[in-house]
Amino acid sequence: MAEEKQHHHLFHHKKEDEEPEDYEKEEKHHKLLEHLGELGATAAGAFALHEKHKAHKDPEHAHMHKLEEEVAATVAVGAAGFSRHEHHEKKEAKKEYEEAHDKKHHHLFG
Repeated sequence: MAEEKQHHHLFHHKKEDEEPEDYEKEEKHHKLLEHLGELGATAAGAFALHEKHKAHKDPEHAHMHKLEEEVAATVAVGAAGFSRHEHHEKKEAKKEYEEAHDKKHHHLFG
């Protein structure tokens, strides 16, 4: 009774007949999302500054403008975090691509 053992891995489980992922396409996708995150952070930051200016100019509605400023600042921080996350995903996709194509880095130190 010769039974074949199957190895089960938690991560990166691929079937043998499955084609490899297109890492270059994935890297470009993450780069696009990174740039969109940067654009969102810039836009939200600009809107926060605009609302801060309006709060000074319009004392009657200053409370509303301050709330909108805080929300915009929070969105800007979130978008910057998303951009940073996508930057790391892009680097990971590049690393996987290089490993799949046996590209090795030669470092002088370490």
